Order: sequence, then C-alpha cells, then structure tokens
Amino acid sequence: MSTRDEYIQKMKAKLDELNAEISRLEAKGRGAKADLRLRYEDEVRKLETRREEAEARLAEFRQAGESAWQDLKIGIQGAWDILEESIQSAKERF
Repeated sequence: MSTRDEYIQKMKAKLDELNAEISRLEAKGRGAKADLRLRYEDEVRKLETRREEAEARLAEFRQAGESAWQDLKIGIQGAWDILEESIQSAKERF
C-alpha cells in the first residue's frame, strides 16, 4: 500500500470517529431540555457542515493524481484540524 493510500485510510478512520462523536452529541441533545436541545441541534448542524467539507476534500484527495496529493494533503489536514477542534469544543461546552 502506498503512502497516499495509507493516508486515505487514516483519514477515513478519523472521519468514522468524528461521525461517532457527532452521533453522541445528537443523542445527548435529544435527551436535553428544550432550550439546551436547540443549542445541541445548532452545534450538530455546524459540525455536519464541517464534516461535509472534510468529506469533499477527502473525495478530491482520492481523485488527485500521484503528483498532486502532497499539495492536497496540506489542505485536507487543515479541514480535519478544524473539524476536530469544533467537536472538542462542543464536547467541552455540553
């Protein structure tokens, strides 16, 4: 397996973990009181938007040629970092 393929597998695994975190936040939100539930729902929507951006970058990364993947790696890593920070921030608030 190439380094590029390994990186894609690593990012897919991270995405699975982040999806699980979003699901946990959604579940907590469903059990919260009405005012807090709205805050959870708003936060989950924001996280889902960021997740979709990360998924789009991963798809772009998969389609990139061998020579372009190093450049795209920098962009995708930035998207993952923002998504992870957002999830961590949401977990700390709730």
